Amino acid sequence: MIMVLGWMVFGLIVGVIAKVLMPGRDPGGFLVTMAIGIAGALTGGFIGRALGWYGPNDGAGFFMSLVGAILLLWLYRVVFVRRSV
Repeated sequence: MIMVLGWMVFGLIVGVIAKVLMPGRDPGGFLVTMAIGIAGALTGGFIGRALGWYGPNDGAGFFMSLVGAILLLWLYRVVFVRRSV
């Protein structure tokens, strides 16, 4: 149970930092930010393992988690934000 709470807190922190670093208006609130942070950590770990930076059982570091969250936030904006023209 503590591990799940740790993932949630880490995901929230990474998600908030990703939203601060990417300018623009974001749809979604607290839960979306947390989900983007958690999914970003998983994505960053996958990218890090693909590049040979992490071993098979290593988790992503903070930087790669942030990179993954920024990538997913960008994709989220592309898919869910309606553009007003």
